[in-house]
Amino acid sequence: MAEQVIMPKWGLTMKEGKVVRWLKSEGDQVEAGEELFEVETDKITNSVEAPASGILFQIIVPEGEVAPVQAVLATIAAPGETPEKAAAGAAPEAEASAPAAEAPSSTTPTPAVEDGEFVPAMPAARKLAKELGVALSTIVGTGPNGSITRKDVQETADAACNVNASPKAIEFARKKGIDLNDVTGTGDGGRITKADILRAMNPAAEQPAQAAQAAAKDTIVPMDGVRKLIADNMHASLNSAAQLSVFVELDVTELVALRTSFLERNKRNQDYRLSYNDLVSYAVCRALKRHPIMNSTLQDDGIHMHEHVNLGIAVALPNGLIVPNVKMADTFTLEELKVEVRDVASRARKGGLSMDEIAGGTFTISNVSMLGVDGFTPILNPPETGILGVGRIVEKPAVKDGEICIRQMMTLSLTFNHMTTDGAPAMSFLRELGDMLENPGLMIA
Repeated sequence: MAEQVIMPKWGLTMKEGKVVRWLKSEGDQVEAGEELFEVETDKITNSVEAPASGILFQIIVPEGEVAPVQAVLATIAAPGETPEKAAAGAAPEAEASAPAAEAPSSTTPTPAVEDGEFVPAMPAARKLAKELGVALSTIVGTGPNGSITRKDVQETADAACNVNASPKAIEFARKKGIDLNDVTGTGDGGRITKADILRAMNPAAEQPAQAAQAAAKDTIVPMDGVRKLIADNMHASLNSAAQLSVFVELDVTELVALRTSFLERNKRNQDYRLSYNDLVSYAVCRALKRHPIMNSTLQDDGIHMHEHVNLGIAVALPNGLIVPNVKMADTFTLEELKVEVRDVASRARKGGLSMDEIAGGTFTISNVSMLGVDGFTPILNPPETGILGVGRIVEKPAVKDGEICIRQMMTLSLTFNHMTTDGAPAMSFLRELGDMLENPGLMIA
């Protein structure tokens, strides 16, 4: 019996996913539990395991395409079995085989039918066709098994309009009642963009030819995926919290000496690593236990004071930022904590985090020391009460025991939600954390 591979649902808000990469090709042998493909959502990119052993008989949704959750992505067949080829966007057999007399639920996705006949099309193609008002039955599909792709929809729409225009431009022109045949395109190959339509609507405000040419060279990066999620979260953070940032400059010469002694003691172990971020993370957990209001989250029913520290670590990615967290970080020793922090940070960069590891944080650390930055004002990661910004360690002249000498200095910045706590408790936390980093013995006092 052939086994269907479906788009997983990670979290309550996930509605669709993008197939980033197939790790197997059609005809390859696969084993149950073996990583089969990678999926990207608006939060994470993760690999999905094969649900059964057999031959990867058919890949229905190719790389780069988007499909709704529970959509059939591929078929795994037993050796020698030749099941019927499935169309893109098909529902799992459990749904497809439901009694015909049973009325479909309003929440159950159904395939698009035109003129009484199912038209095979990629989910992204269906969405674009709906936006452009193009009937799928008028399109000749060039995808797998004759399914319709986004390119097929776009080419049909362009041919119908007899113009060279982007999908958004066509939709915008239709809403504004603009004839695209009267618009001059300034995009690649003379393609009409939304900006061209705006200029056509207001000729008096048209830019000089030189400015138009310069604008045509702009590279437009779509606000989608992780980038859009970050933008939404940052906007929500600033709108939902009264944020205040405070700074402190520390003399961390003793901390530098402590790290050096650890590295020297373990120099025979070539794999041993200990970073300043490890030491800061350990100190933060100790300080949060002494200042529990900073280890809280503001939720609809009030302020939640958490028993343990779920420590978030901001990790920079090529396309944005993600904050995985180490659960119960306050229960680990320094050596245990550094392993946990490295693990979630590594999997954040490579892909492989679970939804649980990017949710439920209680306090976040954002370290920019590797970028050569002294200090900054971090933005809260809602609904957390605080986020710590860590700057670089740099040699500076400072006063020590009444004398000017060169010391190792670091700047910490703390942003906190003034709705949850007042300035004095937040500053007391920052000051105690600073004392621990200046005098590392206080971490165990």
